[in-house]
Amino acid sequence: MHCPFCGTQDTKVIDSRLVADGASVRRRRECLACKERFTTFETAELVMPRVIKSDGSREPFNEDKLRSGLLRALEKRPVSLEAMEQAIQNVKSALRATGEREITSQVIGGLVMENLKALDKVAYIRFASVYRAFDDIREFGEEIARLND
Repeated sequence: MHCPFCGTQDTKVIDSRLVADGASVRRRRECLACKERFTTFETAELVMPRVIKSDGSREPFNEDKLRSGLLRALEKRPVSLEAMEQAIQNVKSALRATGEREITSQVIGGLVMENLKALDKVAYIRFASVYRAFDDIREFGEEIARLND
């Protein structure tokens, strides 16, 4: 680690602590040359898989798209932002756990639907109606029947 004050490479760690619920490590360092102290943070770099869309194109995973889809489905529903953020984390964790470099948008949609089913059944039906592109009321009824099983 280079000293931000003098640029020397020789620094030593004085103290290490877990922060952000163990998601990162805070390290207090001292430069061996100029004796200045500074703090660094260390986090794991977790790479999300690329998304294979239904038309065959590929794009990087976009958490903002996931969040906006959930927000639309959960609009005016009694679900806290914390619960929605937890659902986003659940989806991201499940995607990373696959170990795949690429994953289809259908898999992501299925994970979102699983999480919405647990959060709010109305939001689940809203999302399913767009995701599965229901053509008529019969398909809505079938999905609602499956929800009650």
